[in-house]
Amino acid sequence: MQNDMTRRNVVRTAAAAGVLAAAGSLVPGTASAASRAGTRQPRKLPTSANGWTVEKEANRISTVWTRPVAGTGLSVDVRIGDVEAILVHVIRRFHYEIEQLHRGDLVGWQPARGLRGHLPESNLASGTAVRIRPGSRAKGGFFAPQLLVLRDILAECEGVVRWSGDDRNVDESLFSIAAGPDDGRVRVLGDRFRRWGEMPGEGAGSPVDVRAPARLRRAEGLARAQSQS
Repeated sequence: MQNDMTRRNVVRTAAAAGVLAAAGSLVPGTASAASRAGTRQPRKLPTSANGWTVEKEANRISTVWTRPVAGTGLSVDVRIGDVEAILVHVIRRFHYEIEQLHRGDLVGWQPARGLRGHLPESNLASGTAVRIRPGSRAKGGFFAPQLLVLRDILAECEGVVRWSGDDRNVDESLFSIAAGPDDGRVRVLGDRFRRWGEMPGEGAGSPVDVRAPARLRRAEGLARAQSQS
């Protein structure tokens, strides 16, 4: 009798295990996903020096598109969205206040091949940098009044844009986003420049006194910080 009870318990236990296994097989991917979870690693996409994802091309399955730079007659390949708003603002102020830009004076996205990945120039491959007057990379390419305006433009960007004229490997043509894709300052600044673009008397092209004490202090403070970093 005891043997019979034991056999019945074994049968019931086996049947219950079978039901649980069958139920598990009805939940999509339950067992197989668990078995694979520890072996599959997420694929890391290559990034430029500032942490933004590198793009293989522009204008096709990409975050980089050719965008017009209002008031200049030029266009540039740049990462759309906040980065576009920020870098286009820099270009426009340069055009209006430092030196008028012509065809060939503006370069945006470039393929990663040929760019040094550990340097800010690699940011061109993610669409988060531009070259303004690309042939003017050596130090000393700006007159003092031009440099004063350039410093004011950078201060207006509150450290989100870095000028490679301050880098150890000097490149006075290169302006890059200096904050990563998760840095909230990028969105705040992009929103600000978009609003200015919609308001008469605000933004690029509006009269600015770059010698005003408050603006000078802000520009000089950022210049010291960036030249030391």
